[in-house]
Amino acid sequence: MTTILWDTNGTEIVKTLAAERRTAGALASGLALTLVVIADEKHVDEAREAATQAAAAHPCRLLVVVRRKVDADDRLDAEVQVGGQMGANESVVMRMYGRLTLHAESVVLPLLASDAPVVTWWHGDTPERLAHDALAVQASRRVTDVSTSDDPLAALRRRAKDYAPGDTDLAWTRCTPWRALLAAGLDDDDSVPTSAEVMAEPKNASAALLAGWLTARLGVKVKQVPSSGPGITGAEVRLGRNDVLRIDRPDGYLATLSRTGMSDRQLPLKRRSLGDLLAEELRRLDADQPYADALSAVTGEKGLDGRPAKREHVWRDPMRPAARRTAGKTASKTAKKSATKTTTKKATTTKKPAKTSASRSSSRSRRS
Repeated sequence: MTTILWDTNGTEIVKTLAAERRTAGALASGLALTLVVIADEKHVDEAREAATQAAAAHPCRLLVVVRRKVDADDRLDAEVQVGGQMGANESVVMRMYGRLTLHAESVVLPLLASDAPVVTWWHGDTPERLAHDALAVQASRRVTDVSTSDDPLAALRRRAKDYAPGDTDLAWTRCTPWRALLAAGLDDDDSVPTSAEVMAEPKNASAALLAGWLTARLGVKVKQVPSSGPGITGAEVRLGRNDVLRIDRPDGYLATLSRTGMSDRQLPLKRRSLGDLLAEELRRLDADQPYADALSAVTGEKGLDGRPAKREHVWRDPMRPAARRTAGKTASKTAKKSATKTTTKKATTTKKPAKTSASRSSSRSRRS
C-alpha cells in the first residue's frame, strides 16, 4: 500500500513510515543501508525500478529525491511505501519545490536508517563538484553515471578532478564482466603482455575505463579502436611469443573467447540492466582502488588514492551567480561610462598657455 502525503514535512513522513511498518507487521528493521536516489521527474520510474531490483539483494530504505522548480513556493509531497512490491524494503519518493530543493538534506537526514551506511546515486545530471550537494557529503559511497552525459569522456575528466575515495561510476560497473574474462584468460600464462586494444563505439566511457584498467594493470599502451557497437564489442591483449588473447561480442549478448593454441569458447556476455549494475555497486561500500587507477590512467589525474575520503559541503545557491554576473556587468558598464566621460572632459578641456616675459614685452611695445 502506498500512502501519499501532500504539502507535508519530514516529521509527518517519519510518522507515516512507522505506521506503515506496524501495518506490515515489521517490528524490527533489517535494513542493510539507505539508498538515496537523485533523479528528475522523467526518470523517477526508471530509477525506482532499478533501485527496487537492487534492493532485492540488499534490503534498504530507498529515498528518492526529485527536485522541482526552485522559483516555486516551498512545498514537499511524498509517497511512502513499506513492503508490497518493495519486498522487505521501504520507499519514500519526495518531490521538493522552491528553496527546499536547495536544502534536501534537511528532509533526508531524519529519514536515514539508523546505524546503516548511506549510498547516494545520481540518475541523470551530476553536480560538477559532488561537494556542492550535501547529499553527497553525508554518503559513504557515491555512484554516478557519466553515460547519461552528452559528452561521457569530458564527464569522466570532471569525475577525475573531483574524485574522492568512495566515488564510483556505472560506466566502470558495465565493464566488470570484460575485466573478469580478461583476468581469467591471463591467469594461467606467464607471458609478458606487449600491447592491447579495446573495440567500442565512439565516446564510450566504459571502453575508456577498460583501456585505463589494462594500462594500469599490464603497464602497456592500449589502443582504442572505434566500432559500430553496441557498447564494447571486443578486447585483445597481445603477449610474448606472438600469442593473442581476444574477446569478441558483436551483438551485445554472446562473446567468443579465443586464445592462440586453444579452441574458441562461446560465453554469455549480455549487457546488464540498470538494476543489476546498481546491485553490484551495493555489494561493496569501501573505496574502489581499481576504479581510481583506471580513472587516473584515462584522464592523467595523479594521486587519486591519496585524496581525503571525506568532503566538506560547499554551499552553492543557483539563484545567486546570475545576479552576481548581472551586477558585475552593470558595475562594469558604469565604470566604463564614467571612464569615458572623464577621458572626454580631459580631451575637451585645454589650458591656455602662460605668457612668457618676452611676449609681455612685445605686447607693451606695440601698445606704445
